[in-house]
Amino acid sequence: MVSSRLKDQVILVTGSTTGIGEAMARRFVSEGARVVIHGRDLERGQALRLELGEDRTAFLQADLAEADQVDRLAAQALAAFGRLDALVNNAALTSRAAFSSTDVQFFDRMMAVNLRAPFMLIRALLPALKQSQGCVLNIGSVLAYCGQANLPAYSISKGGLMTLTRNLADSLGPVGVRVNQLNVGWTLTENEYQTKRGDGLPPDWPDTLPTWAAPSGKLLKPEDIAEAALYWVSPASRPVSGSVLEIEQYPVIGRIVNQEGDAD
Repeated sequence: MVSSRLKDQVILVTGSTTGIGEAMARRFVSEGARVVIHGRDLERGQALRLELGEDRTAFLQADLAEADQVDRLAAQALAAFGRLDALVNNAALTSRAAFSSTDVQFFDRMMAVNLRAPFMLIRALLPALKQSQGCVLNIGSVLAYCGQANLPAYSISKGGLMTLTRNLADSLGPVGVRVNQLNVGWTLTENEYQTKRGDGLPPDWPDTLPTWAAPSGKLLKPEDIAEAALYWVSPASRPVSGSVLEIEQYPVIGRIVNQEGDAD
């Protein structure tokens, strides 16, 4: 039986053919929403749409690094179901490069996808969101606060997204559009699994995590993020706006890493 927490809502989720975005698309449909799926992989997107129901979903292919494709995505998303109640800016590049090897082309593409595209999508879709008294949910990262040595450009893009969230929540509140953000911690997506295998970790690396990295003994799952996102795109979270919530299994700020055995 389909739940009704998102009954008849129309939600665009960027980067929703894999990982966290796919988990959100699945969950939102199960809660009664109609979801506009987005990605660059046509075959994967069409397969997901067929699985979730062609009457409940639409699939749009676009490269968010290209400004004209961002505008086209916004227009097509509105045309898909005739309205929009929520925009989830989930798509992001996570390519790694140290500070010394980050060139202009790399930096600009990272900013285009991770920061410029959310900005421009919100701007293009604002009239529709004002009409529906809808919301924006930006998917950020705990790395926005500092980040790893091999992810300076990524971390900057997520820090900028966090500022964008708070700025727009302040300015758009009076017109009834809410803007919130989830700063997501280490999550076991298929892409993350393969990335760590490429780094030389063994096939069972998710089962042998140190407690400082995963106090619970396991990583977050995409479904965990989708569960949190459900609240923020639903009417249940109204009228809260401007919140940035860390979805992680330890404190992000002021953390002192516990050694094994020092807690009773």
